[in-house]
Amino acid sequence: MFLHDILTAIPWGLLLAFSIGPGFFVLLETSITKGFRAAFTFDLGIVFSDIIFILIAYLSTNQLLEQLKDNPTLFVIGGIIMLAYGLISFIQLKRNFKKQTEIEQDDDNIPKKNYFALFFKGFLLNFINIGVLGFWMMIIITYGPQMEMNTSRISVFFAAILVFYLAFDVAKILLAKQLKHKLIPANIYKIKRVISMVILIFGLFFILQGFFPKEKEMITNKLLPDTTVSE
Repeated sequence: MFLHDILTAIPWGLLLAFSIGPGFFVLLETSITKGFRAAFTFDLGIVFSDIIFILIAYLSTNQLLEQLKDNPTLFVIGGIIMLAYGLISFIQLKRNFKKQTEIEQDDDNIPKKNYFALFFKGFLLNFINIGVLGFWMMIIITYGPQMEMNTSRISVFFAAILVFYLAFDVAKILLAKQLKHKLIPANIYKIKRVISMVILIFGLFFILQGFFPKEKEMITNKLLPDTTVSE
């Protein structure tokens, strides 16, 4: 079952890595101007803030989700939250696309070997974005009950998301110059639109799971006939 959780984490790691925001461009700029180590340190700061957000999301919902974990309605609620998240992102995207501005250069004057400052910068840039906490809340509400609120499974799942996210970011750092030249406004819009639509599809999928729990269980048993949940 751990393998299934790890595989489930891959698309979310990919979505996180290509969720284009301030951190995305600062990461590329840091890689170009300061090198791999500086960019990787900056990225570790982002990941550390994600870990804090995950802990907040888990601790604030753990008891409630534990009580409702066997209720199919929770799939519907999680799906609706995910659907709303994707829909709002898509609507905001269309509005913001009409008011595009050029990507600003990252002139932070932080020496490339001042790793503590770079780490803190990545941490702060991500931590002040309350939308990131909303994202992790959405994930824990949607996937926690599926994993029976098993702490080990949830830990593996979120750790896998962050590992894949970091791995994809390493690829971004190595390809920073090529990526930056391709990130014209039209391409940015397309990437964000795809991400929003994928989240919408995930939301619909979970809503269907809530409405048809028996069918979901039957499909799961066919796919994983001999698998038992690790405690």
